[in-house]
Amino acid sequence: MPVDDLLITRDIAYASGERHALDIYAPRAAGKARPVVVFIYGGTWISGAKADYAWVGIALARQGYVAVVADYRIYPNGAWPGFIEDNAAAVRWAFDHAADYSGDPSKLILMGHSAGAFNAASLAIDRRWLGKVGMDPQRDLKAVIGLSGPYEFMPDTSELKVMFGPKRQWDDIHPITHVDGRSPPMLLITGDRDEAIGTSESKRLATRLREKGVKVTWLNYPLLNHNGSVQALAPPKGEPSQVMTDINNFIAAHIKTPD
Repeated sequence: MPVDDLLITRDIAYASGERHALDIYAPRAAGKARPVVVFIYGGTWISGAKADYAWVGIALARQGYVAVVADYRIYPNGAWPGFIEDNAAAVRWAFDHAADYSGDPSKLILMGHSAGAFNAASLAIDRRWLGKVGMDPQRDLKAVIGLSGPYEFMPDTSELKVMFGPKRQWDDIHPITHVDGRSPPMLLITGDRDEAIGTSESKRLATRLREKGVKVTWLNYPLLNHNGSVQALAPPKGEPSQVMTDINNFIAAHIKTPD
């Protein structure tokens, strides 16, 4: 599709090593600094590449955001917590360099789909990971959006058992385990037709966050399936979907600055 309205910069290294590069999508039109959305793709931590999600970067840029889409290590070279640490490094890079691409680092948002939602929630809730790169999720993130995410799953395939290690540490991998009330506002999106993960994990995470005093919104869409939540970012007809409209409203509510 034509992208003359955007400024696209690809293959920027955010760290040394394999799969440590990111792409940036920004509106070409001049204006004030824009909110920055770091999008983390899914793929069960065994597949996915930033090039496959160029359409997400384009869609978010056309909503007025500076979008960052980063690769990270996946199986067999990636294992927990390595891919979480990769995502933390990409977020740190976005925070440090957003202004170079007309982004506002004080309006930093994370968004992830499926396994990417797990990664995003881990960064938002488990303070170890952003802490390692000198960031604080409550201070430095304005909002976090999880699309069809798993937040307390049990590794049930040979690949997942290798990636997440021995059973004794499975509780430690789960974002829900680390909820302590010091997280940024979160939006959790699910669909009744999600055949892969369902809705219960998002519902339980929302309940736990709310109990600890975190601002959280859980939105469930009756006709949405697992991939529909991310596909709704760029609907075929071009008009914003209800999901995208709800995301925009959520972000707008949490990036407001006092007059």
